[in-house]
Amino acid sequence: MGSLEQLYQQVILDHAREKHGEGDPSGLDASSHQVNPTCGDEVTLGVTVDGDRLASVKWDGDGCSISRASLSMMTDLTQGKSADEIGRLYRDMEIMMHSRNLGVADEILDELGDAAALESTSQFANRVKCALLGWYALRDAMAQSGIDISSAAQAAEQ
Repeated sequence: MGSLEQLYQQVILDHAREKHGEGDPSGLDASSHQVNPTCGDEVTLGVTVDGDRLASVKWDGDGCSISRASLSMMTDLTQGKSADEIGRLYRDMEIMMHSRNLGVADEILDELGDAAALESTSQFANRVKCALLGWYALRDAMAQSGIDISSAAQAAEQ
């Protein structure tokens, strides 16, 4: 295993242990419960929105290190960001996770920060679902708050 792969594995393990954003999501403006039927990972994620900004995100869940790390990374990337910024991050995460580890633009990896460490998991279909579980919960909770972050992904496809 190369030193870059080892570094990426360490980033994933660190986030899986530290779990940024973990907490009680009840009482926030909107929440979403998502389950990955393939492996049993599940998360309940809550958001508080201030205008078009994500003021707060909290999540509680049980799952593998990839799903927990992805949730932690997503929290760091999105909290305090505008709907447009979150939409671009959501789009970039989907692009990376559907790349089958064949490579994505450096700009996407730069935007995703620590989450770029999950790129190699995109070659495993079952792991893609783990990495995107929290992002789908965020998309749903934001939609319940009246904000569609998936529109950035749709605009990129056109």
